[in-house]
Amino acid sequence: MFGAALLLAWIVDACFGEPRDALHPVAWLGRLMAPVGRWLRRCAPRRAFIGGALAWLVIAGGLASAAWWLQRALAAWPWWAAVPALALLLKPTFAWRMLRDEVIAIEAALGEGLPAARQRLSRVVSRDTSGLGADQIRETAIETLAENLGDSLVAPLFWYAVAGLSGAVVYRFANTADAMWGYRGEWEWAGKWAARADDVLSWLPARLTALLLRPTVRIAAWRALQAQSRLTPSPNGGWPMGAIALRLGVRLGKPGVYALNAQARAPQSADVAAALRVAGIAAWTAVAAAVVVSSFGSRHPTPVHPEQGPSLSTARVEGLSCA
Repeated sequence: MFGAALLLAWIVDACFGEPRDALHPVAWLGRLMAPVGRWLRRCAPRRAFIGGALAWLVIAGGLASAAWWLQRALAAWPWWAAVPALALLLKPTFAWRMLRDEVIAIEAALGEGLPAARQRLSRVVSRDTSGLGADQIRETAIETLAENLGDSLVAPLFWYAVAGLSGAVVYRFANTADAMWGYRGEWEWAGKWAARADDVLSWLPARLTALLLRPTVRIAAWRALQAQSRLTPSPNGGWPMGAIALRLGVRLGKPGVYALNAQARAPQSADVAAALRVAGIAAWTAVAAAVVVSSFGSRHPTPVHPEQGPSLSTARVEGLSCA
């Protein structure tokens, strides 16, 4: 049942993508976290760090408990009701269609001119896009595709397979908290805990994403990828970005910060299409693996009535993330 819910959530994502912000639990979470972050930002460094850590732990604990309770409650439902209910709870924790569609839209906008492409790119990245040329726009789009494949899909699926709905929910919260609070400058201390927590929870999923994008068993290929990953400030982001740069044989980078596969050529339109194909295969592979693992790894059996013995076909639901 656990794997069936994931498969249904994947179908919902493929068919409908993301709901409007008014209906999206992650948007609700963002509205809750925004005023907390503004208050923490005004605190002295020590107080901001302690407050940020406590706020993170309280919210994460509350979300994990709620997800665990909901999953536990669903275990008592008939499978035909529990599966779609769990799927609807899981879906907001990951996003693939939106990511894919945004990268397609960026490439399409390049056909309208640089201003349109820069504006479209600014929807998905925080960096300044006003001075980027066509090559740099494509580099950034491919980087965004690779990095967010990990953050928005592989990582929440990984934690769902490991810890059920609670795992995926907590990961989505951690990634959202990092995106909202995990900046330097005036956010340095308020968001330090959130940034480090996201680094820890994303550590293994980022490397799994890199392997999905560039499968290899050769030590030399792994060392080359490892060398590329060290070029970025992020301890995790360089892995999927480096993997897709090496897989496509193109240069990727952020001006003045890093360059991956620096001696390679700049990406062209065909490389964006190739990146989408590679990422699509990786996404489907990640979902298939998570379905298999979660189907055989569930931990909460459906309650058995006292007058009945356990059935060989007893269905089980285990008690969501981003990516």
